[in-house]
Amino acid sequence: MASPHTARRTTRAVAALTAVGTAALAAGLVGAAPGPAGASSHREAPLIAGDPAVDGTDLYAFVSPDRPDTVTLIANWAPFQEPNGGPNFYPFADDARYDINIDNDGDAKADLTFRWTFRDDDRRGGGTFLYSNGAVTSLDDENLLFRQTYTLELIDEQGNAKKLVQHGKVAPSNNGPKSMPDYGALRQQAITEIGGGGKAFAGQADDPFFLDLRVFDLLYGGDLSEVGQDTLRGYNVNTLALQVPKAVLALRGDHERNPVIGVWSDAERQSMQLTPGKSRAHGDFVQVSRLGNPLVNEVVVPAALKDTFNSLTPDKDAKVQELVDRVNDPEVPKLVEAIYRVPAPEGPRTDLAEIFLTGITTKAGGPIKADLNSQLNNADVDKRRFVPSEQLRLNMGVAPAGEPNRLGVLAQDNQGFPNGRRLTDDVLDIGLQALEGAAVSGVVAALAAGDKVDANEQSFGNSFPYVALPNNVAVNSGGTDVAVKPTAGETGVPTAPLLSGLLAILLIGAGGWVLRHRGQQVSPSE
Repeated sequence: MASPHTARRTTRAVAALTAVGTAALAAGLVGAAPGPAGASSHREAPLIAGDPAVDGTDLYAFVSPDRPDTVTLIANWAPFQEPNGGPNFYPFADDARYDINIDNDGDAKADLTFRWTFRDDDRRGGGTFLYSNGAVTSLDDENLLFRQTYTLELIDEQGNAKKLVQHGKVAPSNNGPKSMPDYGALRQQAITEIGGGGKAFAGQADDPFFLDLRVFDLLYGGDLSEVGQDTLRGYNVNTLALQVPKAVLALRGDHERNPVIGVWSDAERQSMQLTPGKSRAHGDFVQVSRLGNPLVNEVVVPAALKDTFNSLTPDKDAKVQELVDRVNDPEVPKLVEAIYRVPAPEGPRTDLAEIFLTGITTKAGGPIKADLNSQLNNADVDKRRFVPSEQLRLNMGVAPAGEPNRLGVLAQDNQGFPNGRRLTDDVLDIGLQALEGAAVSGVVAALAAGDKVDANEQSFGNSFPYVALPNNVAVNSGGTDVAVKPTAGETGVPTAPLLSGLLAILLIGAGGWVLRHRGQQVSPSE
């Protein structure tokens, strides 16, 4: 049975990708709820923390720097993967659905859903516990004893599905330099071409999110003494990456007239029946994790609402008054004022409503005087159907920056966050500054030094899928002591270390959820 957000998606885009390759605006935008898409979400909500395989950690959307006629979408899952975590390591769940959703007309419903489902091929049987029993030099190597394949579908607004990839090969967990002496080669073999210029990838990668998580100790010790340690250094994640021609994503297939899209990821599970030694999934699929803009679930939503927050689809955002209240009067600026004596901006926070709920546009009547990344700026949008909702919004018409600035739009680099999100964007610093009112009043100098984690510990690649290769040594030995070999096209473009902002603040969490999860019944109001 289809989940609610598969109810509408455009047939045109299915045909396009197959052919090219296979409001009356609601008055008072501040009164709309902050959307229930999470942030950079490592273990943020109670329920999803117990189900890491479907815990969304980060979402990225950017115009591909080496192929500017395309957009790259990256969704990461399963946080804090210690490289030595065998013998089963970190497969994608074979009883779940992983989605990246696109809203190109601003009605807060998915016009397109790219859906991955996975299948296990476990060859260990009763003979061994090993993940591999010799050096693995290809994805078909007989020494690789556990493998996964995936199906990638594009689902339209009526719920019709078109298979884009069948039997796609997943890059395995990197279980060590002896077992996988050239992991870069394995990654290259896992990149699947989608006709007409698209590409897909599923596999493990270095976690690209960077920050010092000691923020939870009174915001870095109450005096910024606990800074400079990249908490995620050396850890891996599972990555789903997709490169798609702009015309496939745009409203009516016209990315020049309609360049703005909204993006969010989610995972869905069925309920589980457990008996000793086995389990069985049954019943309808329900959403268990959701992710859009960084910051929302971690920084805006209080603990009691986090599971509900991740169960909702964007079209329901405005109906949760408790979330409305928290975006109008967020907690973080009050904490910063109490601990660091930086005055909190006065509310209600119409600037945050514009950044998170409508996109930045002069057509919404908000305080930010720019037209950047709202679907209201699309020429063919019916403004009467526009619904404020939480999404990561990208203007595909903004060309990649020659010299990207990690502070994105705040540094006049309009290709960066909150206009989409690149791997090098320091969403911690940008998000903090936004919460402190920088989008209207300018960067808050008192918070410019911050956690002193300015870039990822590994350079990102200069070609798809761009994420760094997964680490293959223990985190407690430094995380990157053994170099992982890049392949041609994988040599990284150094991530420029610039200044860092204070609050890595609550950006870690997960993508909790509600409704029904592994046999538990929870209502959206709980």
